[in-house]
Amino acid sequence: MKALDRLVRALRRMPGVGPRQAERFAAYFLRAPQGEAEEFVAAVLGLKQNIKFCRICHAYSESDVCPICADPDRDKGVICVVEDPQDIESIEKTGAFHGLYHVLHGAISPMEGRGAEQVKVKELLQRVQESEVPVREVILATDPDTEGETTALYLADLLHGLVERVSRIGYGVPLGGDIDYIDEMTLGYSLKGRTKM
Repeated sequence: MKALDRLVRALRRMPGVGPRQAERFAAYFLRAPQGEAEEFVAAVLGLKQNIKFCRICHAYSESDVCPICADPDRDKGVICVVEDPQDIESIEKTGAFHGLYHVLHGAISPMEGRGAEQVKVKELLQRVQESEVPVREVILATDPDTEGETTALYLADLLHGLVERVSRIGYGVPLGGDIDYIDEMTLGYSLKGRTKM
């Protein structure tokens, strides 16, 4: 069945969707009422037509400026740098951050041929230098993997002298976790990033 195979192939291109899961999704749509399938298609098309990038922070937005950048109550002197737009939602759920964001759209990865020119580094530097409100701090919240660490070190070097403080998010032992179940690398980072009590 060509139509079913085409849908399975399309679904497999989605991150984290394997062959069996793609087949289950395709079977679901095959059994779903016509209206439900049409609603799904309309939602995907609406997403592609209506979502763009905020001209300030490069997060997903339905308008020129996203709601966070447009919020007058946010601290405009603090910028949290993340790799992907979906990282913002994770940080926002904590309720602990009240500044602005900057989305790089990736991390520096020489192995994959992705340098600073392929991510939004130039835009970050321009934003910091041209900000109406002086930027006091830039928080580097890139992923704690090789590419994220490389990106954080590169940005920290570029930002020193442009802002009062460049900081890195802490990482290590999760709350409620048992130390004997934590891998050596995570435990090592938590020891290096310890805080005074």
